[in-house]
Amino acid sequence: MRYALIGCGRISPNHIAAAKANNLEFVGICDVNPENMHDKILKFELDPIHTYTDYKQMVEVEKPELVAICTESGKHAAIALDCIDAGCNVIIEKPIALSLADADEIIRRGKEKGVKVCANHQNRFNKSIQKIRDAVDKGRFGKMFYGTAHIRWCRDWNYYSRADWRGTWEQDGGALMNQCIHNTDLLRWMMGDEIDTVMGMTDKLNHNYIEAEDFGMALIKFKNGSYGILEGTTDIYPKNLEETLYLFGEKGTVKAGGTSVNRIEEWRFSDQLDDPEEVMRQFHENPPNVYGFGHTPLYEDVIDAISSDRDPYVTGVDGRRALELVLAVYKSAAEGQPVKLPLKECSTMDFVGRFGERKVMK
Repeated sequence: MRYALIGCGRISPNHIAAAKANNLEFVGICDVNPENMHDKILKFELDPIHTYTDYKQMVEVEKPELVAICTESGKHAAIALDCIDAGCNVIIEKPIALSLADADEIIRRGKEKGVKVCANHQNRFNKSIQKIRDAVDKGRFGKMFYGTAHIRWCRDWNYYSRADWRGTWEQDGGALMNQCIHNTDLLRWMMGDEIDTVMGMTDKLNHNYIEAEDFGMALIKFKNGSYGILEGTTDIYPKNLEETLYLFGEKGTVKAGGTSVNRIEEWRFSDQLDDPEEVMRQFHENPPNVYGFGHTPLYEDVIDAISSDRDPYVTGVDGRRALELVLAVYKSAAEGQPVKLPLKECSTMDFVGRFGERKVMK
């Protein structure tokens, strides 16, 4: 299957490794900065490969069947729509877009053109998360009471100074949209997807050189009667602390933790179908970074979805749901009141100026 990559930044090595592991035919690589491409070509021994600084030209010339979009978030939608119009299946890095209108158009256009759209929420493929999801699907929790997602990470001046789009409303959003959206996706997915009300608070506590929030919290009421608590920040000193997901039900309690929810740390069910100690031992991975091991199985699934003409495991609709929840938190925090879902229209650009101007970094 002919494959091309657009964007060679921080996350691109995971995509390249996943493409190689799945034996894709790597026909093109694109970045506006040639040095970014050459670094990846050398590291992953991709030569010979055609390089481009114009993704439209690459798509037209190389005609890839599958394209991964790994640029800054604010460019995801426009690039995805161009690729879809060219007949390419797409894997779109999180978030799928920065506005609901763009997300809706990606979903609509994908269906119209008959191509597969995958939102890159790779943590759904963690072995720990798959084990937990199986318990949810089998009803082992009984009535679900509530779930919590905590993302306690560190992003300092060195991180933000490497790319001027980071932390901006136009191209990124803040901690909830960038760093926390994976666990936000998992919380919504595990708790039943359909949300009634969101009450959120956000602030910029420690990063006066970005526009958006570095801290956010929300209380979520799901339509099935359960609740969710979301907490995310990039203010933790001096390094990443944890990413955790808790699920509490009538007949079960589970905790996933570690670098990127790759470890089951609590496993208690009234049905006693499995040994908790054995489950915690078996589902205990230690990835080298917060991106985990999910990209390779995500790619495998998308390739099979294309070949089998089925929906990917993580669809564009799933990506929209995660985006909608973050935007609902932003909207609630800005308005100081609960927000009802579904949201029809909302964008990060609706919150420009929310925390004043950012200071110039030196």
